[in-house]
Amino acid sequence: MCALSLLLVLCDGCGSGEVTLTPEQQRLQKIALIDTTTLQTIVRLDSVDGYNLLEGISAEAWMLVDDSTGFVISQKNATRQLCMASITKMMTCLLVLEKGNPADTVYITDDVYVAKDSRVRLGDGYRLDDLVYEMMLVSDNDAAYALAKHISGDTLTFCDMMNQKAVYLGMDSTHFANPNGVPNIHNYSCARDLVRLSRYAMRDSAFEQIVGTVEKDIPLVDGRHMPCQNTNVMLTTYDGCFGIKTGFTRQAGNCLASAATRNGVTLYLVLLNSRSMSSRFKESAILLDYGFNVMKAFSRR
Repeated sequence: MCALSLLLVLCDGCGSGEVTLTPEQQRLQKIALIDTTTLQTIVRLDSVDGYNLLEGISAEAWMLVDDSTGFVISQKNATRQLCMASITKMMTCLLVLEKGNPADTVYITDDVYVAKDSRVRLGDGYRLDDLVYEMMLVSDNDAAYALAKHISGDTLTFCDMMNQKAVYLGMDSTHFANPNGVPNIHNYSCARDLVRLSRYAMRDSAFEQIVGTVEKDIPLVDGRHMPCQNTNVMLTTYDGCFGIKTGFTRQAGNCLASAATRNGVTLYLVLLNSRSMSSRFKESAILLDYGFNVMKAFSRR
């Protein structure tokens, strides 16, 4: 039984208020809150500003959720198993933060250096916490391999850890086969599961700070520095956006996990297989705008 299922069993028996949930149980309870029906009985969704724009979205799948209520505002093929590209690195980052020592030194060695979509170079050394920033901001594939090896000894063991965490979070349509999202038919998820991962990971303050960083000068242990710019342009182009992660491969298409807050409302969105790099940002903005309009309409009822 996964942690979320166990938590739901505990909650079913706590009507008397006798059970006190730990902070971790409260975190799990929050991400398990997904309501696909209530909102539709209160707000006529097709009458809200922005609804007409949803038809033009090219993405194959998405899920948009209000964090406080768990209301599913919009979804399409949300349980369809698809490749997720570098959104995979969200799980890698989460596990490294949970298991790693920030002060450790991580070197780029022969067995993790593939030199594909990477800025790290063979022999480079970084503090673990700095390399995590570099991995997430520029979506560095070899940095992900290096961190995975450092945490668990080899990438296969790290993938086992990723899959165990997925089970723990109730991500039952997900399987991880590598730590970075390079093409692999056994590395897949769905929008629903990735929304769940997003909501869980963003409740880790270090994770939230990393994915909300627009740019950072990353030091190497030898004194050099690497300026890094976040690949997620929504951080500077969309009001209220504070994360999370971009992804692209030919197999997965253009993907984006987003979090945004306006007027006390926080929305989470995962969009998979959009037509182009620019469309994933434009389509995410359309969905988020619509989501904020829906929640405004809901608050007025």
